Amino acid sequence: MPVIGVPRISAILQLALLCTAAALCTDARAATADPDADVPAEAAAARPAIGMYRWQEDWSVLADPTRRTEAADGLKYIPLSEDEPQRYLSLGVTLRERYEHNDAPRFGTGGRKGTDAVLHRLELHFDAHLTESLRAFVQVENALAPGLKNAGAADANRLDLRLAFVDGRFEAAGGLVRWRIGRQEMAFDLQRFISVRDGPNVRQAYDAVWADYVRGPWRVSGFASQPVQYRNASAFDDFSDRRLAYGGLRVQRTGLAGGAVSATVSEYRNRDAAFPSASGRERRRNLDLRHAGAAHGFDWDIEGMRQGGRLGGRTVDAWAIGLLAGYTFASAPWKPRVAAQIDAASGDRARRGGRVGTFNPMFPNGYYLTLSGYTGYSNVVHFKPSLTLRPTQALKITAALGVLWRQTIHDAVYAQPYVALPRTAGMPGRRSADYAQLRADWSAARNLALAVEADRYRVAPVVRAAGGRDSTYLGVEMRWGW
Repeated sequence: MPVIGVPRISAILQLALLCTAAALCTDARAATADPDADVPAEAAAARPAIGMYRWQEDWSVLADPTRRTEAADGLKYIPLSEDEPQRYLSLGVTLRERYEHNDAPRFGTGGRKGTDAVLHRLELHFDAHLTESLRAFVQVENALAPGLKNAGAADANRLDLRLAFVDGRFEAAGGLVRWRIGRQEMAFDLQRFISVRDGPNVRQAYDAVWADYVRGPWRVSGFASQPVQYRNASAFDDFSDRRLAYGGLRVQRTGLAGGAVSATVSEYRNRDAAFPSASGRERRRNLDLRHAGAAHGFDWDIEGMRQGGRLGGRTVDAWAIGLLAGYTFASAPWKPRVAAQIDAASGDRARRGGRVGTFNPMFPNGYYLTLSGYTGYSNVVHFKPSLTLRPTQALKITAALGVLWRQTIHDAVYAQPYVALPRTAGMPGRRSADYAQLRADWSAARNLALAVEADRYRVAPVVRAAGGRDSTYLGVEMRWGW
């Protein structure tokens, strides 16, 4: 795609409406789904939906010639064997175009000026099912940010290898073992702390070894990874090494207390960590507990994490908790859902003591709070009531109000992911901002989706005294997949 000048919002909408394929789900909750969740049998038997994780798609249904009803289906299913329909090649494309207006990145602190930019992301993939239980998946990415000055590692990646892994499965001890080796995606639950980072332009991948054992309602997962670190100096220059590592063990149980329960023990290592109160080698040991479920119109998701370890010779003692709960009036017109979101994460109370209290969210998702990126999941208390309406099955509208405080005034105000705003640590005033959010998601067709999000933040005196100001974000997005 050639680099062009920044178009007007109307041009972006016209571009989206000209596309003829149908909806990728941009629902924030669907966009944060677990990529390793089991696909329902009835869904696997149908033509696969095109969603967040392209490597989950099973195009073997096109082995039946009567199901090849769309253009280029011959490239979605290229048989490798006439006798074994599970052996095939499949090609695919994912395109995301987003126009962003951001009049004050990080609330304008540090002299940052407003931006208008197009975030372009094109991904091409090759999916080779070598046998019924062994396959290879490769995806390359072209991510550009025309109009964005000083684009960072999460904004632009002109040409690089996004995913490249082999995976397989076999039966053992009355259950199913699934394994995956190579550059891959990892995402837990609502992706508060471990995500594919779909909000920014360049998604997060992990060079990893992953294994699952699934038996009945139980699932045990083990993983070791070196998260990919991104560069944009030349093509295929992304890398991973031992300076940044993440691994652990996760146990999940469905059908318990009205939902699913999980516990994860993990370790995060970073040789070059930097926080306002400490820097140097970071080694955090994490314990994460979560329960999520739905019953009688109610839904809920509660998660808590405790962090220990060492950072720059000091002891880490940090924590975070998140709660998202709602009620849907399923029989009412437009199916209104009222919900509340409460989040809290620790800050550092004694910046010169022997402990580091600032929570590190590690690899958070850009959708979870707001798409604007003004708010990080460190030293924060967040309350957000919301109302969601569905005028049609394909259209969802969400309106929300949010209030943000610091957990302690001794630590800074943080922007996403955990960037400390200068001259805010130790300053008086616990409240940092409040905001209004309006978002609409429209599934225009089976593999085309449009979304609009507007956020308006009003900063508190502590941010204004640091050079910050009230901020507005507007994003208009199109997603298309084949």
